[in-house]
Amino acid sequence: MEIKFLRLIKTIAEEGSIASSSEKLFLTQSALSHQLKDLEIQLGFKVFYRTRNKWELTEEGDVLYRTACTVIDSIESGLNSIQQIRAGAAGKIKVSTECYSFYQGLPFFIQKMGVLYPEIEVDLVLEATHQPVLKVMANEIDIAIVTLKPSDKELISIEVFEDEIFAVIHQENLLNNSEYLEAHDFLTIHLIIHSFPLKTVSVYEQFLGPNGIMPAKISAVPLTEVALEMVQANIGITCMPKWALKSFKLSDELYFKKIGKHGLKRKHYLVVRKSDTEKKYVNDFLLNFKEHFQNFK
Repeated sequence: MEIKFLRLIKTIAEEGSIASSSEKLFLTQSALSHQLKDLEIQLGFKVFYRTRNKWELTEEGDVLYRTACTVIDSIESGLNSIQQIRAGAAGKIKVSTECYSFYQGLPFFIQKMGVLYPEIEVDLVLEATHQPVLKVMANEIDIAIVTLKPSDKELISIEVFEDEIFAVIHQENLLNNSEYLEAHDFLTIHLIIHSFPLKTVSVYEQFLGPNGIMPAKISAVPLTEVALEMVQANIGITCMPKWALKSFKLSDELYFKKIGKHGLKRKHYLVVRKSDTEKKYVNDFLLNFKEHFQNFK
């Protein structure tokens, strides 16, 4: 049975007449009479006794009325719940990442979020790159993308995916003869990074620093295209995950080399204030981010 018939029965029973019900349902008395007649033909029994001054429910009609009340109340309750949920679905999210390579994939994701969730405004804050976790704690941004989980109890860290960093080298580089690069190999090389400080550079923070190694020369080149051109000229090497270079046309003269015998792997986390996880629009962002980036390697 269609909802409109249940609403028809409920309204007539409570108003007591077709005339009053037509105003409530925004239909003419003639249209209501025809709908009720069609319904009774489908059901095979009368729903109302027609009297001159009042319409009264039959025994069968009374059962339908109580059913209509239950169903309509349930629908209205559900719609109210949905409205409450949707009320928390809109908001602005400021995002930053400690890893410059992530900026290769974020714009497309932000564009995708704009299509799926136009009520969520995502702002990429480049200025917070060097200290994104501190910026989250200071309420300057809302979400940080990092490779080390912070210990602060007011923050929640959500693991997104694990990737591997490779050394990108020219085929004529002597290191190209090695199966993988060891820490001491970096003593004589020119390392090209995105930016200082070194604690934001994964290859140094997780591999060179712990081994007490400082490359012979380090240059900060914020543009990936320029860094690759320098490697292409065999001026130095850079270290990046392969997925961050998918949008670039790489020369056949460039090779990827493992860093360390077992490879230099790192995990990526979304860091958010615990208090913000109750906001629907924040959770919508987190779930979609994890779904979008979980296959990056």
